[in-house]
Amino acid sequence: MLAHEQLTSGPSTLELRIASTASRPSAERVLVLVHGLPRSFGMGRQAAALLPELAEHLANESGWMVATGTLSGVGESTGTFSASQWLADLGAILNRLHTPDHWISLAGFGFGGALALSTAVVDERVRDVAVFATPSSMERWCGDAESFHRVAANAGVADASVQLLDPATLLADTLAINPLHAAAMLPPRRFLIGHGTDDAEVPVNDARELFAAAEGRAELRLIQGAGHQLRADPRMVATLLGWMDRHR
Repeated sequence: MLAHEQLTSGPSTLELRIASTASRPSAERVLVLVHGLPRSFGMGRQAAALLPELAEHLANESGWMVATGTLSGVGESTGTFSASQWLADLGAILNRLHTPDHWISLAGFGFGGALALSTAVVDERVRDVAVFATPSSMERWCGDAESFHRVAANAGVADASVQLLDPATLLADTLAINPLHAAAMLPPRRFLIGHGTDDAEVPVNDARELFAAAEGRAELRLIQGAGHQLRADPRMVATLLGWMDRHR
């Protein structure tokens, strides 16, 4: 079953979908899927498109509640992308899902993995994190301010009524996220790092750097021949399900 809600995050209204199953209920376990920032023209509308289907599949196979929110400026959510706004969005999603009985895990894709790590190290409600195709260095991933601003503008992660931050401010806001620092701070909480060996957008060495930052206190899974788009890769799905199952 896939429920649809809307919630408020500052100036934005977010789309939230929550998958659950009656056949294998494990209501105390909650996984939140976090989409990334698209870098292709016009793909902002589609950045989270595959995640509701993935959420349903994971919920049916694991018995967990699996949620995915569409962050500001993406899909039907209002507002505009910035790293700080997306962190606030993720916080709003956690506020909606958290109860004292819930064990919350995050699984982030691409830049969403960096958001998940940054959130986890300051929010004790997050018990575990899995990241896939996640950059270890925002400086390398973003590039210069003008290029990064152009990528975000072309992707379409702002609604028509709200402008993106100016290039310098947008870059500085994003560089405040430090995945390597977060990876070092996360253990002893469980930490899964998945990456495709043929990822042309985020080199596989970024996964190794995250693993090294965690001083080996993480699971590293390299998916041979896989590229950047891991959300639909059955090997990634199997890896994530295995990680979830080991919570039992």
